Amino acid sequence: MALANVLRLSQITGHVIILILALCVVVPLSFNIHDFCGHCLLYTTGKWREEDGMFDPKWASSDFCNFPLFTGILMFIISTIQIYRYARMEDEESFLVLFVDVVLSIYVLAMSIFSSIMITMGFIVWCDGMTERFPTCEITAGQNIIHANTDNIDNSGFYIEMGTAQFGAWGAFAINVGIGVIALLKLINNHQVRNIRVSMYLERQRLVNQHQVQQDGRSTPPVMSSSDSEQAK
Repeated sequence: MALANVLRLSQITGHVIILILALCVVVPLSFNIHDFCGHCLLYTTGKWREEDGMFDPKWASSDFCNFPLFTGILMFIISTIQIYRYARMEDEESFLVLFVDVVLSIYVLAMSIFSSIMITMGFIVWCDGMTERFPTCEITAGQNIIHANTDNIDNSGFYIEMGTAQFGAWGAFAINVGIGVIALLKLINNHQVRNIRVSMYLERQRLVNQHQVQQDGRSTPPVMSSSDSEQAK
């Protein structure tokens, strides 16, 4: 019971951290998409025009930003539900519920690692284009690099936004690993407790049956043989 309480408290703490990290993913990405007029910065390539020195972007699919956004929102919702459920939980969880928790943890873990890789690699692709003209990617933040007649894009905060999104995504992945391990430990502990209870029940039944047999043996009178019966006469 003490182990179950410690694991449950650890799960609540982990999901509270996930709430914060999910916001670190959703909020910066949402601001970045708004600043870039609906375009996704991740995996966007392009070339620098020689005539005016502006960057001519070849915008990548918006799905590269939508998937991390969806993952962050999903983690926020799931963590909110789990915190409420664990805080109000009084009875011991069943094996089926613990199994569902493990499967859900694996699913969220897979989505978080894909989102983390997607944000990091996509940002590297964008920065590779920026460093063709500038020494570092951070310097381009706030400079007029895209023609105003093409898109009214505000790139002043893209470096901080993407840096925060990366921190939130990788941090959420690390915490999800811990939550998944805790869910698996609870499942294994529940399985061991169930086996112990079954073994104790079977052993008790064996002892009860053995005791019953002994009682029946003492209560049954001995059977006299035919020779003993003749001698008695």
